[in-house]
Amino acid sequence: MKKYQILLWGIVCDALGYVSYIFPAFDFVWAPLSAYIMTKLYKGKPGKIAAIISFIEEALPMLDVVPTFTLMWIYTYILKQDKKKGH
Repeated sequence: MKKYQILLWGIVCDALGYVSYIFPAFDFVWAPLSAYIMTKLYKGKPGKIAAIISFIEEALPMLDVVPTFTLMWIYTYILKQDKKKGH
């Protein structure tokens, strides 16, 4: 999957996290699903760590405002790339 497709999926997933403000029970389904999706979008150790963070963030009330998928995309495709280039 191309990096901007991953960003789009991430934005959609972050938006789905807001559904729990309307339907609080949605978190019971969304928390494990978001963790699973995170591991599919981001491979390896970073993806696993992000999945754990995503699960916790979605499972705990009032933390849904954190755009975990978008932040992970920024880390992966902007910050991590800058480290590789030596900036």
